[in-house]
Amino acid sequence: MTDPRPTSAFHAANTDPAVTDRMVAALDVQAANPGVRRLREWAHARLGARPGERALDVGSGTGSETRLLAAAVAPGGEATGVEPNPGLRAVALQRAAVDASPARFLDGDALALPLPDADRDVVWCERVLQHLTDPARAVAEIARVLRPGGRVALLDTDWSTFVLHPADPEVRPALAAVTRATAATPDAGRRLAGWLSAAGLSVDELGADVLLQDPHAVAWPIVRALGAAAVGRGLVTEEQRDRLHAGLTAAAEQGACHLSVTMFAAVAHRPR
Repeated sequence: MTDPRPTSAFHAANTDPAVTDRMVAALDVQAANPGVRRLREWAHARLGARPGERALDVGSGTGSETRLLAAAVAPGGEATGVEPNPGLRAVALQRAAVDASPARFLDGDALALPLPDADRDVVWCERVLQHLTDPARAVAEIARVLRPGGRVALLDTDWSTFVLHPADPEVRPALAAVTRATAATPDAGRRLAGWLSAAGLSVDELGADVLLQDPHAVAWPIVRALGAAAVGRGLVTEEQRDRLHAGLTAAAEQGACHLSVTMFAAVAHRPR
C-alpha cells in the first residue's frame, strides 16, 4: 500500500532530536506572532467549541491548539490531535502533561484520518494544507469525519503575499520563486473556501491577518535560508545576496526593515 504521507520536513517520520528542536522552535516563534494570535482567536471564536463536544486538531504539531480545544470542550468532551511526526507528537504529549490537559494525540495523517465517519463536532487544521500535494483530499477527509452540523476552521498561508524590503528589483523575483518553492501548495490560503465547498461543506465566514516581523530586526533564519536557496539555484549571485543582507541590516537599524506574509482562515459547517 502506498504511504499517503507527504514529504514535507514537518511530516516526515523524523526521529532526529536536533531536527525536532528546530521544528518546535519555529512553531513556537510563529505562535508568538501577533498576527497568528489574532487570527487564531478569530477562528476559535467562530468555531465555537462547546462543553461535551468531540474536537479534532489535524496536524497538531506541539499541541497548543489541541489543548485549547480540550479546555473548550470540557467537561464531558474530547480533543484529539493527529500528528504524523513522532518528535512533535512527543513534545505535544509532554506539554499536555505539564498543563494537566486531557488532550490526546494520535499518530495519523491528514490524508487518511484514523477516525470513523461523522465522529467529530469540531475540526481545526492550521498551516497543514500548504505542505500537501493533494490538499483537496485532506479537506475531503475532514468533511468525512465531521458529523452533520459539525464545524471546521482551516487556517493557512498564501506565500505569494510574501514581502521582503528592502531588496533590489532584480532580486525580488528570485526571492518570490524560492519562497513559493518552500511549500507543496504555496497558494493554500486563497484556496480554502474552494476546497471546503468542493468537499460539500458550507462556508460561513472568511478572515485574514498579516504576519509582520519586527521592523527593527532582520529575521535572519528566514532571510539566510532564502538567500542560500536563491544562490544554490543560480537565481542570484553571492554578491547580490550579500548586498541584500547589508541592505536589510541598515534598514533594521532605522526601524525600516519589512518582512510579512498573509495568513487566511475559513470557517465552515457540514449541512444537516
